[in-house]
Formats: sequence, structure tokens, C-alpha cells
Amino acid sequence: MQELSLYIQFLRSYTRTKILSLGHSFEGIKDIIVAFLIVKRGKYSQSFLNTSFFILVAATVVGGPIIAENNPFLGGLGENQKVGQAAIISYNPYNNAISTVFSIKPRDKVENYSVMGGDTLASIAKKFDISIDTIKWSNDLKSDTIKPGQILKIPPVTGVVHKVASGENIYTIAKKYKTDAQKIVNFPFNDFSDMDTFSLTAGQTLFVPDGVIEEEKPVYAPSKFIAQIQAGVRGSSTFIWPTSGMITQYPVWYHMALDIANPGAPPVLASDGGTVVYADCLRYGYGCHVIINHGNGFQTLYAHLSSFSVGAGQVVSQGQMIGTMGSTGMSTGTHLHFEIRSGGVLLNPLGYLK
Repeated sequence: MQELSLYIQFLRSYTRTKILSLGHSFEGIKDIIVAFLIVKRGKYSQSFLNTSFFILVAATVVGGPIIAENNPFLGGLGENQKVGQAAIISYNPYNNAISTVFSIKPRDKVENYSVMGGDTLASIAKKFDISIDTIKWSNDLKSDTIKPGQILKIPPVTGVVHKVASGENIYTIAKKYKTDAQKIVNFPFNDFSDMDTFSLTAGQTLFVPDGVIEEEKPVYAPSKFIAQIQAGVRGSSTFIWPTSGMITQYPVWYHMALDIANPGAPPVLASDGGTVVYADCLRYGYGCHVIINHGNGFQTLYAHLSSFSVGAGQVVSQGQMIGTMGSTGMSTGTHLHFEIRSGGVLLNPLGYLK
């Protein structure tokens, strides 16, 4: 009501000013017009009335926008507020003011991103506002190394992208990824077959906000133990091939060993007789590996095993099975990394194998 009253006062003042201005202008020619009408005795009265009507209409058309433009209670559209702009006008009850909130479309699915020159996992994570681990988990990356042209899957939020297996529910999944089931429910782009029970469908993709993947520590039966060489146990100083497969890397100065690959994961044999001095697993590097001391200055090493069947301190004979080829440690596929050492120096195995 207060705004309406102010508007009426403004309109009254504006109209009065305009009428007085027109009156003063008309006063100067009033006598001439009156005398002219009296002389002609109404001959042009109809034409005068019609002309006056059109002048009034024209004044309304011209003066209307001026009134609207100068009226403080009628805000026009600014230059940046054009018809069709995606803006939401909202009323803020705390400061009794109008505010404009521009909506931003959230990401609702996994996007593919092509790595560009100069990109790092950190810069990509910052660009998409997610964690580095989220990108690594989604792309099964074991290191921070990426290269231009590589396609990375970018989840919409920090956390884990999980493919639902049969029998799983939001509680078991939340427990698996060390997060709260409520966060799964709260994410607006997660689908549920039943909204009352939040049941899931096997095979569907589920986003687990703030979920983490903890690497499981492998548990192996043999314990780490450095054995003493048993007296009288000596190798033949001749070495047989420890396994079968294709040589994928020959000895070079930075890799003085043989890599023998075989997707069938065949048994690994002792290249010569001796005493096992090490049989254990490392998280990286050689992974699960066995070292045999042959009692004659030579040692052999068998790395990246999926499993081993000997323990430290055990005597083995040439050709005895000591484990199975695998891909543990720093490995990209099933293969055996085989070394021959003498006095702590790596030797070229091809000069000793028969």
C-alpha cells in the first residue's frame, strides 16, 4: 500500500507538471484560436476536435515510456537481464531483498576426458573439483603418470563408481568403501528400484560419494626369514631355464635380467640346486619372489610370482618347482623376472643358461 501511495503521488505530480507546461504553451495562441472559431462560427470545430484527439493519443504514446523510465517503482530490464536468460529471481527473507541466483547444471554421469599436454592428475582433479584418488580409482591407475591423448573417466563427485553385484545393498556398499549409506541415498543421480527400501539392481552403476578404496594387504603363509646356507649344499654352476614362455625383454644395462612371459602362468623351477634364502612378498618392486643361494658364489632370483611353494632355509634341487608365474609387484602382465648374481653383481643370464 505504501508503494502504491508513492506511485499515485508521483503520477499526480508528473501529470500536473505536464498540464501546466501545455497550458502555458497554449495560452499564447488561445486568443487567436478563439477569435478564429468565432469568426468561422463552428465551421472547423469538428476538425479541431479530431485533431485534438490524435494529438492526445500521440502524447500518450510518446510520454508513456518516459513515465515508465523515470518511475523509480518500475525497474526496467538491465543490459545483462535479457528475455530468455537462465536466471531465477528469489526472495531472501533475511534481508527483505530480491536476489538473482544463476543455476549451474551438475554433472550426473561419468565423463571421458582426453589428457592434454601439461595436464597432471592434480590439475585435472582441480578442474573437475574431485580428488586425485577418485580419478585413479575410476581408471585403475597405479601411479600418477598420465600421457597426452589418454582417455580418463571422470566421475561426477569425489568417491567411488561402483557396479552393483547381486545381493549387495547400500549398507554393504557403504561399509565396503568406508562411508555413510545416507550419502549414497542423498546423491540425486543414484537410481533405486524401490525408493522405500533403497533396493538396487544388479549391474547398475552406483555413485558412492566420499567412498575410499583401501588396498588389501596380501596375507601369505610363509613368513619373512633370512636363512643360513646349509653346509654341503652346492649347485652345479650350470643353470637350466626356470620356466617356459616368450622372452619379452632381454638383458640391458638398466635391466640385467630376463623377462619371460606366459599368460598360462606355468610353474617356476629352481635353475640350480641350493638353499632358499628369501621367500616373501613386497608391495612393489619384485612383488612375491624367491632367492636361492647355490653355495658356489652364485644366487638366482625369481620375481613377480603369483605364489611360491618353498620357504626360507629350505634346500631345493635343480628343476624343483618353487612357485608359479604371476604379476605381483611392479608388473603389467604375467611373467617371470629372472636374475643370476655373483658377489652381489648382476650377470647376463644368457651367458649361463643351457
